[in-house]
Amino acid sequence: MNLLKNILAFIGGVIIIGVIVAFVKFDLGDKMSKASQLDPKAMGAYMHMFDQVLTTGRATDAMVRRVKIDPDVSTEDVVEAMKSIATDANMVQVGDSHMAEKFDHNGKRQRYIRILHYCSPSIAKQFIDYSLAFGAFMPCRILIVEDDKGDRWLITMAMELMLFGGQTLPPEMMKKAEHVRDTMYKMMDLGAKGDF
Repeated sequence: MNLLKNILAFIGGVIIIGVIVAFVKFDLGDKMSKASQLDPKAMGAYMHMFDQVLTTGRATDAMVRRVKIDPDVSTEDVVEAMKSIATDANMVQVGDSHMAEKFDHNGKRQRYIRILHYCSPSIAKQFIDYSLAFGAFMPCRILIVEDDKGDRWLITMAMELMLFGGQTLPPEMMKKAEHVRDTMYKMMDLGAKGDF
């Protein structure tokens, strides 16, 4: 009886292992097939994001790009520089949200928080026509925020996953998407120095 029990247990174990191997092989093969259809830069973009998550422990930090504002440049000069660069690139400022000024209505000092919104309506329409989900990323936003030390930062969404994280965009759309990304990054890099 013991021998029969052991034989049946062995057969059951082999069947379970076979099912697991078949499932993993089929599922992994399916995932590998789908991954091969992604943009060639997708894996690098995801790995960069994952490295940032491992470094900071926060997914939010991995999804943004930040530039420190030169202490000698006023916030209004930063805003004017970014507006000029946006205009030159056929993007418009479509919003300016003052979330918190340096002092509240009681005169108490607080962290400065302001969000500027930019868009190219013609590009936005084309991307929403391609996928409604792109609308959730619009308009492009740049946060001006003061940290605990009083340093000011420009922060925006890192756009690499949007550009390269899935299947390769059609060439004309990729060109426009890179234009928007390059403009936003230029606005931050030069705006932080008050340059335009």
